[in-house]
Amino acid sequence: MEKITVYYDAACAGCRRDRRRYDFWAGKDRVHWFDINGQEEMLRAKGIDPQEARLKLHIEHPDGRIEKDIESYIVLLDQIPWLKPLAWMISLRWIREPLRRSYRQSVTRRLERDGYLVCDQCERPDPPPESR
Repeated sequence: MEKITVYYDAACAGCRRDRRRYDFWAGKDRVHWFDINGQEEMLRAKGIDPQEARLKLHIEHPDGRIEKDIESYIVLLDQIPWLKPLAWMISLRWIREPLRRSYRQSVTRRLERDGYLVCDQCERPDPPPESR
């Protein structure tokens, strides 16, 4: 069986913790984990913007299709039988979109704190309504 490749930030402690948790739940070697750090050329060759790879989780299906953001999590959760209902629930638009915004805010804060988010043009989550 060919594996999904997960492009993840191994410099992120939370990302490493999530990887260990996923391997425990799904079974070790269920997916191929690929550290994006220092891999800008390879990411571009795959059609993945390196800055976006830090902001959004990307996966590659065995057929070469790339998924990103919350959709990547849906695919990964769907591979674990007891988490399939959660994958289905997250796929509902009224859950998926608020979750997407929350996830992006969390990642953006972490990247800014760690000094990885250095461009003003990077996609930022929508500001809260009271600040508009």
